[in-house]
Amino acid sequence: MSVLELLTQGDGVSRSVAALLLAMSIASWVVILWKAWLLRGGTRDVLRSIAAFWQSATLADAQQRLQAFDRATLVGPAVSAIRNAAAAADAGDATLGATTGDRNQRLTRALRGALHGALRRLQSGQILLATVGATAPFVGLLGTVWGIYGALSGIAGQTGGFTIDKVAGPVGEALVMTAFGLAVAIPAVLAYNVFGRVIGRIEAELEGFAHDLLGSFGSPPPPAAPPPARPMPVSA
Repeated sequence: MSVLELLTQGDGVSRSVAALLLAMSIASWVVILWKAWLLRGGTRDVLRSIAAFWQSATLADAQQRLQAFDRATLVGPAVSAIRNAAAAADAGDATLGATTGDRNQRLTRALRGALHGALRRLQSGQILLATVGATAPFVGLLGTVWGIYGALSGIAGQTGGFTIDKVAGPVGEALVMTAFGLAVAIPAVLAYNVFGRVIGRIEAELEGFAHDLLGSFGSPPPPAAPPPARPMPVSA
């Protein structure tokens, strides 16, 4: 029995389970294809973008060069944030007499916002893949149990005795739901694991890049005051 037959010929529970599995399959494949397009360059594009940034003479030149490498727009937001925050910090230092700590706090907030935005894009869809991978087999198993129950109930009401040929057909059709559930879950689990590894590497590179940006464009801490001199003992 195909999925279409389950949707058209089954009872209410079988139709609901088949429709739910079909919706989960469509949703997971949409996420898989979208994330495959988003992460098509993987860590390579991020590394190229970071290298292009450090080879640029100015922040404006860096933003121009990033357009050729940063296809997923993961590094560009951090560069834009540091450029805007640095300009605002310089203006604030000139007009308000802001301290070094205030400048570094502005840069840190800007970088944190840009980094969190990029990470939200990378992590989007992962929860759906994990949910589908964890629940689809049990949803299919529910459809199988209900189908077997219905098949046995129908056979019990028939006359002519209980033979294996009367059981094999309905039970075999009910087992299709378990296979359907596994067919939905396996691609979602594989995609979740593959994307998770790529996202982890990109996240590490972006965090390191943000740390380097803060160290390059932030103000150095003021020199520490020398420790107080210890009193010398006066000899008698």
